[in-house]
Amino acid sequence: MDDKFNVTYITFNGYVEVQNYRYLYFFIMITVYFLIIFYNSTIVYLIWKHKNLHEPMYIFIAALLINSVILSSAVYPKYLIDFLSDRQIISYSACLFQFFTFYAISSSEFSLLSVMAYDRYVSICNPLQYPSIMRKNTVCIFLLLAWLVPACHIAIPAILSAKSKLCSFTLKAIFCNNTIYRLQCVSSRVITIYGVVALVDLAVLPLLFIIFTYAKILFITYRSCKEVKKKTAETCLPHLLVLISYSCLCAYDISIARVESNFPKTARFIMMLQTVFYYPLLNPLIYGLKMKEISKHLKKLFLPAKTPLFMNTDH
Repeated sequence: MDDKFNVTYITFNGYVEVQNYRYLYFFIMITVYFLIIFYNSTIVYLIWKHKNLHEPMYIFIAALLINSVILSSAVYPKYLIDFLSDRQIISYSACLFQFFTFYAISSSEFSLLSVMAYDRYVSICNPLQYPSIMRKNTVCIFLLLAWLVPACHIAIPAILSAKSKLCSFTLKAIFCNNTIYRLQCVSSRVITIYGVVALVDLAVLPLLFIIFTYAKILFITYRSCKEVKKKTAETCLPHLLVLISYSCLCAYDISIARVESNFPKTARFIMMLQTVFYYPLLNPLIYGLKMKEISKHLKKLFLPAKTPLFMNTDH
């Protein structure tokens, strides 16, 4: 603790061999961060630019990709600083802000995936009613709720944690995740109960809704023609891939980050990197390759048609 400025500092104890591999870590992380920004921003730009992508499904995809950029920006700059520093520390207030940003954005992912599942259900199962249901105002309301509700949920434990007394100042992590609760002198019963409620509210219920919705879509399309089945596979498969990958990472964060484990430090370090490493890169790759319209615009952007050197002017 710094008495002069009365600032509490937390030390990250989850890094492995930083002194020996700091420049290698820095190079890898800055490269990954650049790729995350580039890939996600490119698809968001294409969705914004092309009018045929101004549909609810693509707008929700753009929101997911923006989330990936925000989520990465909450942790990657700090990683880069830590790899080049002798001490991996962060002020407690900055740690709580990182905690809030990380979980508010992470929770909104489930909300957005739920909205996308509903959008696909209406589009495939009630196509005639789709324009009247998924109007511009409806899409805006869905987006606002998908970001605002998780932020309000996560703000409460962040505020309560700010008022808690700390007895430990070493975090067994590489960023401020759920392990910050282990810094507190006394485990807060309110935070624990609220955490369970928030988990059900922000993850379990949306996940059950998504599973139910896609099950219903599959049941209906099973009895449909081949073209409908093809459309369902093209539009639903990318969402399901994203859901599965994200659910696995969230399951790790909940089970390992909050529960004491005998994981070796190296294994814990590698697993913690997964939560911010693959997912932000996986999203644009899945949507860029699997979504036909986005893939088409990507090819035009990076593989433009060659203009003939000689053009026949004879009529």
